[in-house]
Amino acid sequence: MGIQLAVFDIAGTTLHDESNVAQVLQHAIKTAGVDVTLDEVNEVMGYAKPFAIRYLLREKQDPRHADDQFIHSLHEIFVTNMKSHYATSPAVREKEGVSEVFAALKQKGIKIALDTGFDRDITNVILQRTGWQEKGLIDAVATSDEVPHGRPYPYMIYRLMEQLEIGAVAAVAKIGDTTSDLEEGTNAGCSVVAGVTTGAYSREELAKGPHTHLISNLDELLTII
Repeated sequence: MGIQLAVFDIAGTTLHDESNVAQVLQHAIKTAGVDVTLDEVNEVMGYAKPFAIRYLLREKQDPRHADDQFIHSLHEIFVTNMKSHYATSPAVREKEGVSEVFAALKQKGIKIALDTGFDRDITNVILQRTGWQEKGLIDAVATSDEVPHGRPYPYMIYRLMEQLEIGAVAAVAKIGDTTSDLEEGTNAGCSVVAGVTTGAYSREELAKGPHTHLISNLDELLTII
């Protein structure tokens, strides 16, 4: 069975990222008086951000990790600052060749979707900034707040399959730059699970996760799919 749907992560995979997401998440947690390093934050890149915040607080043995309202308040700080970054920063841009890869896959009859650990509010700012939807380059988007559980659960992929009427998960490729992306694709049953080594995780780190391919540039997908 050939690939009918390619599901891409956003930050670090299709969108240029200079640890911006990690830095904004780190700042949000530090507003609560909790010091976390960027290395610690990078361990939860790709996950739904409320989960990531709760996990980091729990690792620091902060009892507020069990307070849903407190987690929500820190997530709101993260969302506000992340939306501002994506709306105004001159550093925001797609990674090299992304639009061309999207277009080439669509010419092959493959549908293109995005899924993300961001919520819909942040994602909409990114979509407006990149113009991918207006250019007709993507067919659907799923965000972590639209499913019961984000990565590594497979629900965003299943939601996209339902929206785009893809009947078999073996016809889906998942592409991302974090271990949680690889786990999501594997848990869903995707036949192609490709780790992008030029994002949040190194090749060595991604190699420890479940995958079928490791790539440094998205145009390598054109020979895989």
